[in-house]
Parts: sequence; structure tokens; C-alpha cells
Amino acid sequence: MTEQRNLNLETNPETNPDSNADIDECLLKIDNLSVKFGEGSTAVNAVKSVSFTLNKGETLALVGESGSGKSVTALSVLRLLPYPKASHPTGRILYQGEDILQADEPNLRKIRGDRISIIFQEPMTSLNPLHTIEKQIGESLWLHKMLKGDAARERILELLNLVGIRDPQSRLDSYPHQLSGGQRQRVMIAMALANEPQLLIADEPTTALDVTVQKQILELLQQLQKKLGMAILLITHDLNIVKHYAKNVCVMYEGEIVEHGTTAQIFNQPQARYTQQLISAEPTGNPLPIKENSELILETQQLKIWFPIKRGFLGRTVDHIKAVNDVSLTLRRGETLGVVGESGSGKTTLGLAILRLIRSEGVINFHGARIDNLNQKAVKPLRRQLQVVFQDPFGSLSPRMSVEECIAEGLSVHKIGSLSERTAMIRQALIEVDLDPEVRHRYPHEFSGGQRQRISIARALILKPDIIILDEPTSALDRTVQVQIVELLKDLQKKYGLSYIFISHDLSVIKALSHKVLVMKQGEVVEQGAAKTLFKSPSHPYTQELLKAAFE
Repeated sequence: MTEQRNLNLETNPETNPDSNADIDECLLKIDNLSVKFGEGSTAVNAVKSVSFTLNKGETLALVGESGSGKSVTALSVLRLLPYPKASHPTGRILYQGEDILQADEPNLRKIRGDRISIIFQEPMTSLNPLHTIEKQIGESLWLHKMLKGDAARERILELLNLVGIRDPQSRLDSYPHQLSGGQRQRVMIAMALANEPQLLIADEPTTALDVTVQKQILELLQQLQKKLGMAILLITHDLNIVKHYAKNVCVMYEGEIVEHGTTAQIFNQPQARYTQQLISAEPTGNPLPIKENSELILETQQLKIWFPIKRGFLGRTVDHIKAVNDVSLTLRRGETLGVVGESGSGKTTLGLAILRLIRSEGVINFHGARIDNLNQKAVKPLRRQLQVVFQDPFGSLSPRMSVEECIAEGLSVHKIGSLSERTAMIRQALIEVDLDPEVRHRYPHEFSGGQRQRISIARALILKPDIIILDEPTSALDRTVQVQIVELLKDLQKKYGLSYIFISHDLSVIKALSHKVLVMKQGEVVEQGAAKTLFKSPSHPYTQELLKAAFE
């Protein structure tokens, strides 16, 4: 794509990659940067001659679809690419006038985590699963500030408070797997801010967070930006965030910057066709109509999941974390129930309890029969009818298995079909999620995020379930792909009469798909009802706050 905005760059140095911005103001200058992976005929040119500048105290957003080169560009700033497989055929990365691409390792170690910090997109894979939260944040404080002991702990608690972790003292000894996705993301942000960097690279920093926490985190970053004069390189697919928090925007497509300018210019007068497409992409429409006498297939009554807090040498239970408390809901055939709420509110835990993947108290009726009191052997045949699509398709698909093996796993477990019949079923499942059946021999890492999510949906769909629980299936996807996934789910629901429990913090996606909405906060349902009614006139203050943060 070759379309470019015809900007008066000479009079607008902050968006001009070739401007002679004062060295005291220009913190980062990327000049004609290219990134190549591999050599010879198999080489991939991931970034092609990218140039931009970022001044002190400013926010520049890099936007574009998955695979456009945003993250690769950002990782190049700290030289975190897999060298020597990755290389830079052209370009310079000037940080305060010094070319990072020419810096030696000792200088790089001084810069990383101190003067330049990064918030990674996938906190579960970025945090060390063997170390506590306190140790991981404390490590950065020790390396760069020589803080340890009580002084380090005090700073860690201050950081966890800043990013909105409730009762941070109780979380110091927690491991990453003991936190929700949003809580892990907040820990990542705390680590990045620990040493008050001059430049913060934020790679999808609010992907796993609900809209109210997104707002809190972004406003926190703005406050710190003003206090420290910190510059932010913001990588995101959420254009609503860009509109409210970035000063300048670079739009990337297939490794190139196709348009750049101030936020107002980009949103009010987009020139490139791709930019126009991005801005107009928004999940819209209404959920499919369902029959009035549609069969009730799922019901929970006063469902509880309490996790004990044990202390002392004997491990006595001193309290409980009420992850889910007295939740009652119903789901009919062909219906979508949207579940919304802040990170840690119990949304995912509720889904896992319905799937009988964690223990719970209370009644779970499936097709009129109780399943909450069944042992795992008795539950196993029901798993064919109760399927799940997880938030992180890269983490839920085995990297050692081909797409065909991933999708066929359920068929093998439930002993469905012969080898030739399974192959035919796999091909059909891939066609139904708009993927070429011939890709079944490839591996998950060879696909984009949106394609991996389609593979996850195919894996659930192939068993012809009654219910699919979708846990944040679109949170890591850019808007254009989100729209495609929403339309795909509607088509499949219409074709097979599927029922969905759709867990999300994205209210525009919930609005486009859901017949009913259930709002959770701190493990309890604060409001539930018909989606049209709830979106039009929410009764609970928390629901009102959610809607205001999402649509204002």
C-alpha cells in the first residue's frame, strides 16, 4: 500500500521523521528502520523503512492489524528480537542521540528496565511462573536502584496500589498463575513503572482489562507522564484508546507506515484506505432472534466458588476469597449470555465451574439434570456438549501439535469416527471458520492471532456442542478481526442453534452478540437482564460506570 497523508511536515516537526527536532526534545528517533527474519528465499521482511520521532513527554501510538509490524518495531528499540535470526538491513534507532543498534551489552543492560521499560502483551508468558510477584518486581528495583529489604517491599506495595491491585500485601507471595489475566497485566505495568523510565513502550497494555480499569491505568500513565516527563510509545488495536490518550499516530500495514499525523488529523481526515477501514471497523448489529419457546439447557442456582486462605504452620483456614458468590443464571438454546465485569470479578471462574473444571457449591442443571454432584468419570461424556474457547489461543493450542492434531484431539477422546471420517470432519470445521483446509498440516505459531482464534473455535465446533463458553475470545484481536469473529460466531449460532456464554470486557462486542447480560463485581452479580434494557437504562451504579467508560 502506497497511499500517504500529504502533511506539511516541515511545520509539524513532531510528526516528521526527517525533522531536525531539538535534541533536548527528541527522545527517540527511528530512522529508515527495516527488520528481516531469516536469509535467502525464505527471508521475511517484517518491517520496511519505518521512520518516526517521539519527543519527551509525548505519546505516539502505533496502530495496525495483527502482523503489521508494530510489536517488531517496538522490540527493536530494546534489541529484544531473536538475533541473529533477526537482522536490520537498514536504519538507526537513536535514543537521546545514541544509536541503540550499535550499543554494546553493558550499555543495553543499563537502558533496559531503567531508562526504557516495556509492558509486554502476554503477561502470562512474560512473568516467571516460578517466582512470586514480590520477587519479580523487586528484581528490577535491585538491579537498577539497589533497593532491597523493607525499602524494596514498601516501593513494591506502592506500585501495586498505583496499578489498582486490591489488598496488595496479600498478593506479594502470589505466583502468576494465581492471578487473573487483568491482575497479571497490572503486575507487568507495575514492573515497567518501577524505576520511573524516560520512555515506556506499552505493547497492548490494556488488552486484558475491563473498560473501567483501562481508564484508570491509562489515566495513571498520563499522570506519571506529566510527573516524570515520560514519553510513551503505545502499541494498540483499540482506536478508542488512541483517540483519547495519544498525541500522534502512525498507522502500519504489512511492515510499512502508510499514514502518520496528529490524532485529530488521522481520525477526522484519514487519507489512506486502510486507515479508513480501521476507523470504521466496529462490531455492530443485534443478536440473532431466538424462539420464544426455546429449550432451557443450562441453569445455575446460588453457585459458589470460595477459595480458602490458609495461614500458620498447620495451614488453618482463616478466611475465604469469594471468587463467585450466589450466582444464578439461565441459558436457552440459540441464546447468548454476555458476562461482563472487572478483572478478578469471577467471570472466568464462573465459566470453569459450569464446565466442571473447578469445584463449586450450588446447583448446575444441564438439560434438566444436575451435573454439579457428578464425578469426573460421569462428567467426561458431557464435555462433548460443553466446549470452551480460551482467551489466549496461542497458550491453549499445543505448539508441538499440528492444527489437524489440535482439532482432532476431542474426536479421539470421545472416539468419534474413523481416520478418514475425522479428516473429513476437520476439513469441514476449518471451512466453517473461513480457513483453508490445507492449513491443517501447519503449526499454531505459523498463524496470526485471529487465525489461531478461528482454529480454537473449529476445535470446539467439531464436537457439535450445545454450549460454547467463550472467554475473552476477541480481546487480543484488532478491530477488523474482531468484527470478522463476531460475524462468524453469529453465522455458526444460526446454523447450529449454538448457545454461547460470552465472557468479555468489550461492551461493543457484548452488545452485538448478547441477548442477555450478567454484570459481575467482586464475585457477585450486581445486575442482569435483557441486553437491550441493560444497555439503554442500567440500574446499578457499577453498570452505569462501565457503560460510561466504554461509550463516552
